[in-house]
Amino acid sequence: MQELQAKGLKAAAFPADAGDPDAIRGAISQARATQGPITAIHWNAFNNATGDITAADTAAVRSVFDVAITGLVTAVQAALPDLKAAGDGAILVTNGAYGETGPQMDDLGVRFKVMGLAVANAAKHKLVGLLSARLKGEGVFVGEVMVAGAVKGTGWDNQATIEATTVADKFWELYEARGEVRARVS
Repeated sequence: MQELQAKGLKAAAFPADAGDPDAIRGAISQARATQGPITAIHWNAFNNATGDITAADTAAVRSVFDVAITGLVTAVQAALPDLKAAGDGAILVTNGAYGETGPQMDDLGVRFKVMGLAVANAAKHKLVGLLSARLKGEGVFVGEVMVAGAVKGTGWDNQATIEATTVADKFWELYEARGEVRARVS
């Protein structure tokens, strides 16, 4: 954050439990109160609580969707008046390729024990499309970068091949062009 501030950018963090709608609304309220109107949301939160969906506790399954879907919807609803008023507001969603359909990704989801995450990512992928279709006529761009691999500097750094700047650049391209809704990096 200090690097951003050194470049003259106003930056602050507002941590919240991404699966708790009240916490999300509170963080957005705090951000608005200290930073001004919300002009963009970047949703990067995920929960991998269910490795084997056939044996998972239903509360764990619900928690995966609380973060991927309910959390994102709550953030959008809380910030939507600001996003619309901005005229060029944006909702940018990071997603994982485990949500892609097809036998290869299904096999990987089972093998790597990320079945709940895979289902949540698929639902989030659909949500991005629905939000895009609903909000494009109101000046709010919705875009998704689907990451197929591990990103350097994360908890999976030992197997990472993707630079974080590659993901950031792809988001910037989507935001600037405001045409394509989805992009994939691998």
